[in-house]
Amino acid sequence: MHNFDPALPFNTLPLLPPQIDLETPVILKACIEANKELAKLKMAERLIPNQTVLINSIPLLESQASSAIENIVTTTDDLFKYADSNSKMVSHEIKETLRYRSALYQGIISLKSRPLSVTTICEICSTIREVDVNIRNLPGTTLMNDFTKEKIYTPPEGETLLRSLLSNWQNYLHQDDGIDPLIKLAVQHYQFEAIHPFTDGNGRTGRIINLLYLIDRGLLDTPVLYLSRYIIQNKASYYSNLLQVTTDQKWTPWVLYFLEAVCETAAWTTKKIIAIQDLINETCTYIQNKAPIVYNKDLVELLFVQPYVRIENLVEHRLMGRFTASKHLKILCDIGVLVEMKMGREKLFINKKFLDLLKET
Repeated sequence: MHNFDPALPFNTLPLLPPQIDLETPVILKACIEANKELAKLKMAERLIPNQTVLINSIPLLESQASSAIENIVTTTDDLFKYADSNSKMVSHEIKETLRYRSALYQGIISLKSRPLSVTTICEICSTIREVDVNIRNLPGTTLMNDFTKEKIYTPPEGETLLRSLLSNWQNYLHQDDGIDPLIKLAVQHYQFEAIHPFTDGNGRTGRIINLLYLIDRGLLDTPVLYLSRYIIQNKASYYSNLLQVTTDQKWTPWVLYFLEAVCETAAWTTKKIIAIQDLINETCTYIQNKAPIVYNKDLVELLFVQPYVRIENLVEHRLMGRFTASKHLKILCDIGVLVEMKMGREKLFINKKFLDLLKET
């Protein structure tokens, strides 16, 4: 115990690394399995030549699930429908979820110029919340049970202390200590959530950090690990394991939970990517047979960049002019590849098989 009282600021939060052996046989065995599935996922990423297909689809599902953990709920249909739209009909929930995706992309770009850092997390949280965010400097942040309103956890307080804890967290990320990166991923995630450096947006920022760390360490090329799906399906275990680290320094159950999350999610995502590639190939063959006049490899790829396609998308990608684009999309509807729908004055063309595939859990 570390004098933990849920109603008092946890200013005695221990520094990293944890003072416990996290390379036990059971943890290392789970590490091997998780790394194996991640390696398969990294190979699967490269099956799809146009990486935009992956970057526009699975990370949007991750954005939706991560936002849902914070009770920001959207439907998959609406999310993809408005993903590239400037419509004023977009709800507050959809805007928030799309900002999560923007923050994720911004984080990936930042990795090209500097390692993951405290500056990075401030930028990510600022994009998520659409305001300039800095480290908490006022007291009063407490986590409560949604139903009983009982205090569960009061994070550390005082900007100087928070910056010191974050500096330790950042150093741990990049320390060359020989510990498996997946063990460190679990440890840093707990520590970030325990520090709780912002007044709001900590959960979503922390889940983006997970993906950036995997890319930073070369374990993935793109942010396609749909981890929030596992957390939603095992939400009670997620919070109880986090709390046990805080109250009793029970790191092993938490690390094993996290490794299982990585392992299962990587296997699920690999299957999803293979299914997307199979559907792309089937669609190519089908169009070549049914409407060879409109077949164009770049056009087919565009149908999988986003399940909702607009005439403007074809024009913007310089595939063809508006008249030809409208004509070709109509033919694709006639042969059953797309379904046309109207949204206000706008025409949308839905790649329904692709959308259904993305919606499958």
